[in-house]
Amino acid sequence: MPFVRVTSARNHGVSPLHQLLLTLRFYALGTMLISVADFVGVSISTAGRIVRDISSAIANMYDEYIIVHQQSAEKFYRIAGFPRVLAAIDCTHIRIQSPCHVVGEEFRNRKGYFSLNVQAICDADLKFMNVVARWPGSAHDATIFNNSILRAQCDAGQFGNRWLLGDSAYPNRPYLLTSILTPNTGGEHRYNEAHIKTRNTIERTFGIWKRRFPVVALTMRLSLPKVQAIIIATAVLHNICRSNNLEEVPAEVELPPADIIEELQNMNVQDVSERASLINNYFS
Repeated sequence: MPFVRVTSARNHGVSPLHQLLLTLRFYALGTMLISVADFVGVSISTAGRIVRDISSAIANMYDEYIIVHQQSAEKFYRIAGFPRVLAAIDCTHIRIQSPCHVVGEEFRNRKGYFSLNVQAICDADLKFMNVVARWPGSAHDATIFNNSILRAQCDAGQFGNRWLLGDSAYPNRPYLLTSILTPNTGGEHRYNEAHIKTRNTIERTFGIWKRRFPVVALTMRLSLPKVQAIIIATAVLHNICRSNNLEEVPAEVELPPADIIEELQNMNVQDVSERASLINNYFS
C-alpha cells in the first residue's frame, strides 16, 4: 500500500502488512482500540497511531476510487423507469463521542446523540460517487448540500441534463428532484413510485457499507480527524469491494435506526418546474 511505512525501529517496528490487518480488524469490530492492540501485540497508543496512519493512507486514494460519473443512467432506468438519473443522494449520521465541551453541542443531532452528518451520492451499482464527512450532526441535509462542491458543479451544469434524486429533506431544484409530499394525479403517483424505488439505492449503499464496516455503524470514540479519515477510508474500501464483486456480509451488529425524513419547506414554482414538466410529459 502506498504511503505506509515502518515508523519505529524499536522491536523491528510493525510491518505495513500488520498495520493494515490491525486497521481492517478495527473496522470490522468497531470497538475500542484495546480490542485490536493485542492483535499484533502493541500498546493502545501505537494502535491508535496505526489506525490513523492507515486510514489516512487509504483515504488519500479517494480520487482514484470515488468518482462522479454519468454511466449509470441506463441501470437506474432499469430499476423503475426513471430517466436521466445521475445519482441518488442522502445523508447518514455516524455516531461519535462529544468532541469537547466547547463545540460538542454542535454535534448533537435531532435524536439527541453526537454524530457527523455524512452526505453521499451513489450510482446504480451501489458505489459511492461523492462523500462529504465534515459536518456536525446538527447540520441539516440541505445545508450540507448547499455548501458542497457537488452543488456548485450542478449549478454550473457540469452534469448536463442528469438528475440527482433526493428525499424531502432537500430543496427541489432543476437538477435535484424530490418526491411529491401529497400526490394527487396518476402521473404524480407513478412519479413518486419510480422516484422512491430508484432513490432507495443510496439507502442500500449505506446499509451495505455499515454492515461490512461496523466501525461506522457504532459509536467512534476517536478524535474528529481520525473519525473523518475512517469514514472516507471505509467508503474507498466499500467501492473496491463492490468493484471486485465481493459478497455482501450479513449484519453482525445492530445498526442505528434509519434517519427520520424531514418535511420539505419553502418550495417555489421555479424550483419545481423541472419536476412538473417530467411528470406531465413522462409519467402522466
